[in-house]
Amino acid sequence: MNEIPISYFLVLSAILFGLGVLAFVFKRNIITVFMAIELMLNAVNLAFVAFDRARGGPHDGWVFVFFVIVVAAAEAAVGLAIAITVVHNRQSLNIERVNLLKF
Repeated sequence: MNEIPISYFLVLSAILFGLGVLAFVFKRNIITVFMAIELMLNAVNLAFVAFDRARGGPHDGWVFVFFVIVVAAAEAAVGLAIAITVVHNRQSLNIERVNLLKF
């Protein structure tokens, strides 16, 4: 059975990361920015798993993936709490309207 080369996974990971960066830079909605960050984190996870699979070692890449998922979950919880507060105070999800969080 033929295995898929690691370069395919790395190219896919780079494309996903690039799409995440583009969405992060050009979108002005808080929710889409959080989704772009999650896309970038998952692209990095794909690269970790691909390198781990190619190396065939004691699965060190999976440990990094676990920590990235934990950080992503914490980021989503804190980020969505901030987004809910912003919507409650500003009635908008536009990032440009969020210039001061204290008001």
